[in-house]
Order: sequence, then C-alpha cells, then structure tokens
Amino acid sequence: MTYFNDVLLGVIEGITEFLPISSTGHLLLAEHWLGARSDTYNIVIQAGAILAVTLIYWRRIVELLTNWRDPDNRDYLAKLTVAFLITAVLGLIVKKLGFELPTTIQPIAWALVIGGFWMIAAERFAENQPDRSVILWRVAIAVGLAQIVAGVFPGTSRSAATIFAAMLLGTSNRGAATEFAFLVGIPTMYAASGYELLKQATSGGGAHAENWTSMGIAFAVSTVTAFIAVKWLLGFIQTHRFTAFAIYRILFGGLLLGLSAMGLLG
Repeated sequence: MTYFNDVLLGVIEGITEFLPISSTGHLLLAEHWLGARSDTYNIVIQAGAILAVTLIYWRRIVELLTNWRDPDNRDYLAKLTVAFLITAVLGLIVKKLGFELPTTIQPIAWALVIGGFWMIAAERFAENQPDRSVILWRVAIAVGLAQIVAGVFPGTSRSAATIFAAMLLGTSNRGAATEFAFLVGIPTMYAASGYELLKQATSGGGAHAENWTSMGIAFAVSTVTAFIAVKWLLGFIQTHRFTAFAIYRILFGGLLLGLSAMGLLG
C-alpha cells in the first residue's frame, strides 16, 4: 500500500465516520480498489476520528466531569452512562454469539438506501414536534440500543441511527440530539477500539508486522479530516435538515447496487 492510499483512506474514514452516511460502505468500496487492510489498521484509523470528536467536545466533557454536583450535569452524565452501558453489555453479548459483519457490498448498499428513506421520513416527523433540547431517559435508552443496531447492520450508520433515535423519541432539536449521540459515541468507540486491539494482541494478531508509518499517516489524516468534517456538520445542522445526507445515501447505495449487479463489485 502506498502512502497516498493511506492518505486517501484517512480522508474517507475522517469524513464518513461521524457524518450520517455510513463509513462502512465507503471503506468497503475503497478496499475493493485499494486492497484490504488489517484489523489493526482499521482500528488505528478509526481511533483518529474518535480523537477528533474528543477534541471538539473536550470543554463539554470537562464541564460535565468537573461540575458533576450540578443537578443538570449529573442527570446528563447518568443518561450518557446508561446509554453507554446498554451498548457495552449488548455489544459483548453480540460478540460472544459470534456475530460477524458482512464483507459484501449488497447488504450494506441496501442499508444505505433504506436508511436514506427512513431519515427523510424521520426528519419530517421530528419537524412537526415541539423544539425540545432536553434528553429524556427514553432517548438515552434508545441511543444505546441504536448503537447496537448500527453495529449489527453495517451501512445503517452509527451517527444516523443514534441522532434520529434521539430526535424521534423526544429530543427534536438537531443540535442537542447530535451532541448527545456524539458524546455517547466517544466512550463507546474508545472501548470498542481498545477491546479489538486487546484481542489482536492476545491472539497474536501480528501487530509487530504492521507498517506503523502507514498507519501513522492514516491516523493523522483521519484525525484532521474528522475534526473538519464534524465542525462543519455542527454548523450545517443549525440551519439545515439532514435531507441532503439522506439523498446522498440513496444515490450512493443505488450506485453500489448497480455496480454489484454488473459484477464490478463483490
């Protein structure tokens, strides 16, 4: 793999990880053309995107942790914790059951298309609700469950699933729903990455054989790109709906299905 490919994969990961368009579909397509990557490589570049979001929200995280005696902060932290624990416990159960993610294009392409239409319908429903920024307990539970759904059905998009779960169940304000979804995603993705790295290390996954220069380049590019993408998204949703992302998902998913039907993608 050339360093240009590392830059390209870092850009794809950084843009797609937190935008509601599914990183899985884009990265599978990239792998088809650029070659498959190791599990360690996948984890490292994803960690770059997680780091970017952590940097964006670091003031909010510090405020929540240092002012936990404030009733509002304590309540918010409790809901974040519950959402994370739901994902963590169910995620471990799914792992123990031996669930394996699909590596073919078709199921992911269908998830992109169906998810796009679902996003349009969900946005219209949420738009008719009162503008509410509060995070209800049912929202916290739903976000935790939505992360599992996104993990089990690649192409769903973790960010799309969690944001719209929040919007449909009471947090109709896009900014508030997105913040909660992303804050839950930070410990969830760190934990998942740590779990996978530990599994690689204990099973002799061959981390010593990795090209750490390539991974370092992809990690750095992913971090910078994700930082820019998420900053842009947080500004965009202040005045725009998610419809543009839904349309993109439908078009991209349709393209993947077409390429698959022609035998150009496996």
